[in-house]
Amino acid sequence: MNFPVSGYCLRRGSEQDRSLLVRFLCKTYEETVKTTSFIHLTETVSQHFSDETPIWWVETETQSQHPVACLWLGNAVDQLQGDRHGYVLMLYVLPEHRRQGIATALLETAQDWSRARGDRQIGLQAFADNAAAIALYRKLGYQIHSLWLTKPL
Repeated sequence: MNFPVSGYCLRRGSEQDRSLLVRFLCKTYEETVKTTSFIHLTETVSQHFSDETPIWWVETETQSQHPVACLWLGNAVDQLQGDRHGYVLMLYVLPEHRRQGIATALLETAQDWSRARGDRQIGLQAFADNAAAIALYRKLGYQIHSLWLTKPL
């Protein structure tokens, strides 16, 4: 598949990528959460990964089958309008490949997928302390529509 970032290529994932998807989910959370147990992520993938929740991998042109980034998409329903729309379940780029436009290009892929389905919007969540991600999303036109609040019990 064409990919707009020089030196990289895009590959659509498949059912065989389940364990790789779990590994990338773990990498995502390892950077933000102070825990070492992510056993529940295997169950998350088992429950939610399907033909309707596609994944894309970014690989370097010289090392295919060694992804440096991942995009996993799903579905959500706008609770105000009732419309189904695309939802970014995960976007992760290995640290050594960041700030090269890979995340922006993957978000464009997500938007294209959503538009092709007739969706009128796309959504995602970001950790409140992930300033770099929030800055990127805002730069690309994403707006805050709600806040998810939790309280330890």
